[in-house]
Amino acid sequence: MEPFPSDRIQLPRNMIENSMFEEEPDVVDLAKEPCLHPLEPDEVEYEPRSSRLLVRGLGEHEMDEEEEDYESSAKLLGMSFMNRSSGLRNNGAGYRQNPDGSCSVPSTRTMVVCVVVLVIAVSVIMVIYLLPKCTFTKEGCHKRNHSMEFIYPLATNGKVFPWAKIRLPSNIVPLRYSLFLQPNLTTMKCVGSVRITVNVIQVTWNIILHSSGLNITKATLNLEGRSQEKPVEVLEYPKHNQIAIVAPETLLVGQNYILSLDYSSNLSDTYYGFYKISYKDEQSEKRWLAATQFEPLAARSAFPCFDEPAFKSTFLITIRRDEQHSTLSNMPKNTTVSVTDGIVQDEFYTTLKMSTYLVAFVVGELKNISQETNRTLVSVYAMPQNLGQVEYALDTAVKFLEFYQKYFYIDYPLKKLDLVAIPDTEAGAMENWGLLIFRETTLLYDNKTSSAVDKKLVTRVIAHEMAHQWFGNLVTMEWWNDLWLNEGFATFMEYLALKETFPDLHSDEDLLNLQFKTMRKDALNSSHPVSSAVQSSEQIEEMFDALTYIKGASLLLMLKNYLGEDVFKAGIQNYLLNHSYGSTQSDDLWDSMNEITNGTLDVKAMMRTWILYTGFPLVTVKRKGKTIHVEQERFLRSTGSENQTSSASYLWHIPLTYMTSNHNLTFHFPTVYLLNQKSAKIELSEEVKWVKFNVDMNGYYIVHYAEEDWQILIDLLQRDHTALRPKDRANLINDIFSLAGLGKVPLTKAFDLIDYLTKEDSTAPISQALFQLNLIYSLLEKRGMQELAGRVVNRVVKLLGNKIDHQTWTDNGTLSEQELRSTLLSFACDHNLGTCSTTATDWFKKWKDSNGTMSVPADIMKTIFTAGAKTREGWEFLLTMYTLSVSEAEKSKMLEALARTDDVRKLIWLMQASLEGDHIRAQELFHIIATISQSFPGHLLAWDFVKENWEKLTQKFHLGSFFVQNIVIMSTCQFSTEAHLLEVKTFFESKLEDTSQLHYVEEAIETIQLNIQWMEKNLAKLQQWL
Repeated sequence: MEPFPSDRIQLPRNMIENSMFEEEPDVVDLAKEPCLHPLEPDEVEYEPRSSRLLVRGLGEHEMDEEEEDYESSAKLLGMSFMNRSSGLRNNGAGYRQNPDGSCSVPSTRTMVVCVVVLVIAVSVIMVIYLLPKCTFTKEGCHKRNHSMEFIYPLATNGKVFPWAKIRLPSNIVPLRYSLFLQPNLTTMKCVGSVRITVNVIQVTWNIILHSSGLNITKATLNLEGRSQEKPVEVLEYPKHNQIAIVAPETLLVGQNYILSLDYSSNLSDTYYGFYKISYKDEQSEKRWLAATQFEPLAARSAFPCFDEPAFKSTFLITIRRDEQHSTLSNMPKNTTVSVTDGIVQDEFYTTLKMSTYLVAFVVGELKNISQETNRTLVSVYAMPQNLGQVEYALDTAVKFLEFYQKYFYIDYPLKKLDLVAIPDTEAGAMENWGLLIFRETTLLYDNKTSSAVDKKLVTRVIAHEMAHQWFGNLVTMEWWNDLWLNEGFATFMEYLALKETFPDLHSDEDLLNLQFKTMRKDALNSSHPVSSAVQSSEQIEEMFDALTYIKGASLLLMLKNYLGEDVFKAGIQNYLLNHSYGSTQSDDLWDSMNEITNGTLDVKAMMRTWILYTGFPLVTVKRKGKTIHVEQERFLRSTGSENQTSSASYLWHIPLTYMTSNHNLTFHFPTVYLLNQKSAKIELSEEVKWVKFNVDMNGYYIVHYAEEDWQILIDLLQRDHTALRPKDRANLINDIFSLAGLGKVPLTKAFDLIDYLTKEDSTAPISQALFQLNLIYSLLEKRGMQELAGRVVNRVVKLLGNKIDHQTWTDNGTLSEQELRSTLLSFACDHNLGTCSTTATDWFKKWKDSNGTMSVPADIMKTIFTAGAKTREGWEFLLTMYTLSVSEAEKSKMLEALARTDDVRKLIWLMQASLEGDHIRAQELFHIIATISQSFPGHLLAWDFVKENWEKLTQKFHLGSFFVQNIVIMSTCQFSTEAHLLEVKTFFESKLEDTSQLHYVEEAIETIQLNIQWMEKNLAKLQQWL
């Protein structure tokens, strides 16, 4: 949903249960928790001399006697000899007096004892001196010296909690859950109970598992097969969302025990856990439903569980509900029985072995249509008023299910597959096994109002979530550091499935654009490896970013093209077969691939360089006659020498592809060369006029050519741009502008290359050129340099003006042509080119006069709405229509148009209304902020809004969430002054200690620094040259 050379190691699977004192941030010191024995209000200066350390419960064998407890505590401070030395003094052991009054020489034994006592005494004094002083009050213990921390995890009741790590111990594993829930959609309460059958791997007294925000009312434990349930003590440690079950007796290896817990909770107000959703029905009456979003760490807030992906179990789920509601879960219903008047109970079949984050249930009023394929019933559910928009999703899901079963050579293992569109969710979709949950915009398709882009979005998201039924559900990453095994694979398969099943959607062009954007992020110092060590919830949530999804998919695409389709496909099938219903690490994938390559290629050695290194390589190409010299280094957008030092040892194994002037585009495969050294020479069989590396952008790297070769490629595009495929042309545009940003290529050279665009008809190169030019335009505009920014627009008009003039205001043409039309007309109207704004305004007036009933071409609908929203009357009418529309595709276009107004008060209202979630759903807030940030007045408003509402935002969406990541980056990415840099830095430094260390905060700051550098380098040149 994301560097590791040798300094990053994978987390060990086996944890030592009683490792209490660590240097990691997942421990708690006494100063941060209430003291176990608070004193009277008068503060007392406390130095822990011979004090009892609270260690009860730290060991596997708890001490039952006070004396034993004290003795073991004293030993921790080296105090066990205190009484002994005292006894020596009492017994007169030491110097003895002779009858004549002189002292005799002490014995050797006495000397040794004295030395030992002296050493211990000095050691104790040093420990006491170094330990932090605490001031005890009724509120707790307040640390006064941070130089050294003595670590204690304490439960909420003041007792010592028997586990200090964020990850659970491996001494207990769950086997089966029996979960009962009764949500009340009137009181918004939920009562539940869970019976967990666990197996003991190592002898222990405690069962550590997760629980968050649950009020546990009863807890019992019994040996499986015995009916006597014994009450057990429950200790809670909210910092790690953990509870400890203190067993009445030792839990024996190999035995199964049943842990039973009764609890109650509130339905969540956020988008995590088991949360409530309000919506309007067909009669505009307010209704409620409840749904789940457990990934990554929220199953624990719905029921106590071992909430880590490696702890796979089966789940028997029972839900009690009002009879007017329906329920869905991962499995089909087994029984439905009436409990009392108006209350019924649904029991579902037991699930397959799976992780807790994949458990799901929905309670509400839903309607569906279904179709059976290959003995699996596929159903699409939606709110009753939206049922007419689900047919495309059903047809698409059936096609993908058939494709994936054939491609993976493994049948989908469940008897049903439900796809559910819910009105409000932060995630675009969630892949729960057998119960896929979607935003309405990513599942519903309206023939009248959905554009080519909308259709592609719905198709892509369905493909992605269905790919997860194998990658993620059947085979799951062991820990979140390898999240890319789920998300990178699902993204890769999403585009592969679209290419094979819906070739007319041209989905590979979308992946190409996402790759270019991801590489901008990955070229920062703040980037991270695809597989990164993570522990805290913020670190885990940050892994759901473009590097995990898009870079992960790009690396798999590169590997597929290197190995060949058949070998790669066999490797995937081998991986899924070897690890079905299990958990894996990245190396398990490479080992499965190596079994297929059978020693002809070490896939593990090659691919570890890509997933464990930060960033990606820059390949420099110099050609001389028939010899091509290639050299690799890390590509960094920052140019400081200190940036190169940390990555100097990086040595990627790069499958270079290249084509030359002697290649035939139709029939020739590109030549491949594996560069696994710092530099190498490639010998051609004959001299060529030109060479182009990274064919079709199938490799995840940037290429820099010698000056004369850049010029040859520029001339080639001018003379015959079709000598290169569209993706290669887009690739050249991305590479040369990226290099110009570093100063490796003059910016004028980059502009020279895109001069050929007057002849271009393909979407990919035009889209990439517009993206690069818009980056420059935005920096200039946000600095108030309107005249210079206008010259950039004039440059675009010179290149694409003729193409813009020939666009029609219809939905005709292929999907790719429709998408290009939408892009060009939107650009033209945004910059008041030609008659675009006038035409769009006329369209809007006619639509408004028809009270919104007139049909508007879907691909240009957003452009028309944006033009209409420029006036007060048009904006207010559009807002009214937004509240009335039942088409999510139409509402999305309306909302973006509303956010493009120049009226500052309306922009502020939109952001505030979305945050509150009444008039506009909170799920739309990122969409609104991203749109507002693009305008000159809006980009400052967006950042001010983020600052002023930071606590509300991070409470609603979580600090590390993808949502907050993007809000921060979008609201700051166009700043380019020292004043804004200082403001952003100061703001995040004023927050929690670890906030400024988050990847996305570092990215935001680094981006501003790079913008400042870019302006310093290029502003004078642009003023002179444009």
